[in-house]
Amino acid sequence: MDAITLAPLAVIAAALALGINDAGAQIAPQRTLEELKAEAQARADRNAYPLIGLKPEEVREALGRLTSLDRDAWAASWSIIGERYRSKAESELPRAPAEADKDFVMAWRYFSFARWPVPNSPGKQRAYEKALAAFIAHGKLQDPPLEVLRVPFEGKEIIAYLQLPRRAGPVPLVLAVSGLDSRKEDMAERFQPMLAHGVASLAVDAPGTGEAPIKVAPGAERMLTRLLDAVLARPEIDKSRVAVYGGSFGGYWSTILAASERARLSAVVAQSPPVDETFSPAMLERALTNTEYLFDYVPAGMSIYPGVETLEQLRAARAETSLKRQGFLDRPMAPMLVIAGVKDTQVPIADIDLLLHSGSTPKDAWINPQGGHMGREATGWTDPAIFKRVTMPWLLRALEAKAE
Repeated sequence: MDAITLAPLAVIAAALALGINDAGAQIAPQRTLEELKAEAQARADRNAYPLIGLKPEEVREALGRLTSLDRDAWAASWSIIGERYRSKAESELPRAPAEADKDFVMAWRYFSFARWPVPNSPGKQRAYEKALAAFIAHGKLQDPPLEVLRVPFEGKEIIAYLQLPRRAGPVPLVLAVSGLDSRKEDMAERFQPMLAHGVASLAVDAPGTGEAPIKVAPGAERMLTRLLDAVLARPEIDKSRVAVYGGSFGGYWSTILAASERARLSAVVAQSPPVDETFSPAMLERALTNTEYLFDYVPAGMSIYPGVETLEQLRAARAETSLKRQGFLDRPMAPMLVIAGVKDTQVPIADIDLLLHSGSTPKDAWINPQGGHMGREATGWTDPAIFKRVTMPWLLRALEAKAE
């Protein structure tokens, strides 16, 4: 984050109305540096998003180096630890590939947090590139190795990760779509446990994020349709057992695909999907001070739309994104599980209610009355717990895969 003086609400309101060109001038940081340090450490201590997998003592080290909210300084501090793990992994490759694999994963985690939530500075972009390289090095050491798919698309390419189980015959598949600040690497790691059940996964960056070739706009789901076309042409995939998962903004895309790709999908999971009210002007104004999100919520939101540099432009782009406005909610959908938290401050429960009460297709729901975004809590219903106890069992049943 840039080191910006906290603005009073009146200044924020004026910026919203005027659409000031300098995005940094109109967005106050959600937390001071000390507040950010305290919250990040607290999340690391309980292994909470977005610091899942980072070691509390190393988080303390990286935070201790920070003296400002400068984005490049942020990237540099976390990258020091990422480089440490990357160097260790390289040295271990010839003699201890299993240990090297673990250290490449840790390198990826630290480089990825260095670029979090989006690589919107030169230092963060360099960290993102290092995160990609570390993850690919990890993927080569998996059994079977991670396959990088490159699908031609509108003069560019869709890059996705395919993980196939060691099982004969066509296998079921889950297409996992990243969210606003997660990436296809996160999706590939999350769905790796499905391999033991004979289920393949295909992880991809959502439009507007990571290495996606297009930004968010009505019709951008064509990118995901093209990817489905490519993977379903593979003889290893059982075309009759295909599911889609998306969390947060990824849930937005999985909800769209539940309607647009209903004929090809056996099941869809939408976890805290933004539907309609999320994209309202009132929710954008609340987003400026949202503390459920660690930091840079609005800049991250700006990054996924084409040509958006001001809050006024973001307001207009978000309005066009509404699934209600686009007419998806009244269309028949594939069988769906909707996961959410009543206390979510990013995707209001009203959006979940609207989705569940729309159209003609029955839907399953897992709603945590004490849960925040993604249905998560500080303890108990954490991200890993929800995946292990809710998401994965439901998908295995829907895909008629063997459960442990």
